[in-house]
Amino acid sequence: MEQVGIEDFLKLDIRVAKVLSAERIEGSEKLLKLRVSLGDEERTLVAGIGKHYTPEELVGKKVVMLANLKPRKIFGIESQGMILAAGDGENLSVLLPERDVKEGAKVS
Repeated sequence: MEQVGIEDFLKLDIRVAKVLSAERIEGSEKLLKLRVSLGDEERTLVAGIGKHYTPEELVGKKVVMLANLKPRKIFGIESQGMILAAGDGENLSVLLPERDVKEGAKVS
């Protein structure tokens, strides 16, 4: 991959969000609809993590999300950000803060 400068990284608004609710999206095996809190606002996200996580596993967790991704409709639902996860093809892990930080905290 191409290297980027710090100015490119600074354009990303990566924050901690708390999962308020999660549900499977009808007609998809891997998509989940999440409602998350960034402290001062709530957003809806569509995440392709349903083969690795149940909705019940995610509710109440604090996750890391890209908050300034342009909204996009997925399965008719407007997704207002992206949950960050790491995978190796077989396993997938949602990125979680190691310590308890406030909803909306910026990742730097």
